[in-house]
Amino acid sequence: MVHDGQAALVIDPQRDTDRVEAAAAAAHVRITHVAETHLHNDYLTGGLILARAHGAAYLVNGADAVGFERTPIADGGTVRVGRLTVKAVATPGHTHHHLSYVVTDGKDQAVFSGGSLLYGSVGRTDLVSGDDTEQLTREQYSSVRRLAAEARPDAALYPTHGFGSFCSSGPASGARSSTIAEQQQHNHAFTDPDEDHFVQELISNLTAYPSYYAHMAPANRMGPGPANLAVPESLDPGELSRRLAEGEWVVDVRRRMAFAASHLKGSVSFEYGRGTSFTAYLGWVLPWNRQLTLVGAEDDVEKAIRDLSRIGIDSPDAALGTEPSALAPGTDVAHYPRVDWGGLHERSPGDVVLDVRRVDEYDAGHLAGAVNIPLHELLQRMPEIPDGKVWVHCASGYRSGVAASILQRAGREVVHVDATYPPA
Repeated sequence: MVHDGQAALVIDPQRDTDRVEAAAAAAHVRITHVAETHLHNDYLTGGLILARAHGAAYLVNGADAVGFERTPIADGGTVRVGRLTVKAVATPGHTHHHLSYVVTDGKDQAVFSGGSLLYGSVGRTDLVSGDDTEQLTREQYSSVRRLAAEARPDAALYPTHGFGSFCSSGPASGARSSTIAEQQQHNHAFTDPDEDHFVQELISNLTAYPSYYAHMAPANRMGPGPANLAVPESLDPGELSRRLAEGEWVVDVRRRMAFAASHLKGSVSFEYGRGTSFTAYLGWVLPWNRQLTLVGAEDDVEKAIRDLSRIGIDSPDAALGTEPSALAPGTDVAHYPRVDWGGLHERSPGDVVLDVRRVDEYDAGHLAGAVNIPLHELLQRMPEIPDGKVWVHCASGYRSGVAASILQRAGREVVHVDATYPPA
């Protein structure tokens, strides 16, 4: 959100718009305009919801075919937001019709670059179509230069995607702020003088991205409805037991070490917490559009419901509490060993070491003899895992915790290697 003290523009809001509403109220400003940089592939927008709630102009590229009324805007178009001037700049690459916005009050300047120019890198260029990837990558190379020409070097830069986003490509940095000048000095999209080399390098380094992305752009094209963020009443113990017995997806959001020590048999572990990529992996790994039941402390369940709403996983049920045996009396409580790298020395000759990192991570270095099945492919490829006890690892312990729980749910004997790769 950017404002002049009275009128505000909101750019690329997520679906849970109450956070934006709170920010506007705290600043005592009125939301008069909402803008999208592009039709997002990784989350559901709250733009339409917010614009309708405030009677605000909803700025969306006129070239994008959408199923709702909007205020069309195009390259070079300008609007006034109170004392602010907002200029749209075409920056194709992440999508064909991507726009960035240069905002100024006559003194200071800010650039809202969406999924185009990021801190240290650019948005990935393969989400629209494999056939368009090279063209979009070349356009992205030109777009960052066009944007830099439209903005001052000292302009503050605000991208939509940050470090760790699967919408990023290349060596994105963990910076929390930057300027156009800083990016010109350090971002490989600027510093690589050879367009062909940039295109080849960026495309060769594109890695797998979450399968739920396929559902995001079509939903954003039609205009998502509001999210239901309410925490439901805790499930009846008998109903929770029935769901587990029938193989429904019961997701335990407690810490992975607590899950390993004690959990309801048949549940799976997706630890909720900062830096865990909870939403991305849950939406990627589990079957889409199935009823979910979340298990855990009410505060974590509430946050998980909010995060899941951003990718269109709506209204999960919940079993609130941190003691598994109390949530479903009579249902078996399970556990499995959790070890560090030293624990691997205890494995028997017939045991299996399963590496659930992505293929590019495995190719960069792996344990001798380890079987590689990326976490997001595990449900479909479990028959490929050899017989025997499975010692499962990843790069940090998070993905291997998810994998260990899924394997145990399928009847395999597992050990969770909860450690950072490579071994020290």
